[in-house]
Amino acid sequence: MQIKIKTNAKEIAKRLNKKGKALSLSVKKALSITAQAGVNIILDRTKDGKGYKGNFEQYNSTYAAFRAGKGRGSVPDLSFTGKMLGSMTTKASSKQAEIFFRGATESGKAAGNDKKRPFFGFNNSEEEKLGRIFFRALK
Repeated sequence: MQIKIKTNAKEIAKRLNKKGKALSLSVKKALSITAQAGVNIILDRTKDGKGYKGNFEQYNSTYAAFRAGKGRGSVPDLSFTGKMLGSMTTKASSKQAEIFFRGATESGKAAGNDKKRPFFGFNNSEEEKLGRIFFRALK
């Protein structure tokens, strides 16, 4: 997933009094910080049984019983072993940042979970928060 933040590069350069390579490094660092904040938002929200579109659909009774038998809770938190959410990582360049899952297995799990319980994205208020984080990180 890419975090899209609308910016005006000239205005940013003017605010920072930086040019060229120094501006590129500042933007890359700010995007990296913003992407990690995005991961934290997703993890915190998911732990509470919520996606970016609202509360998760409850587990069906069979799966809820299976989880209970394994000592897991009944609140859908997309975490049975912790491997999928633990594989979420980021990378950033001076132009964009990405949040993604390491490994095909965990990426596949995430795609399947996201179809039934959308968690991999941001609502409007979260996007605004990420925008503020980005601009604070530019300083």
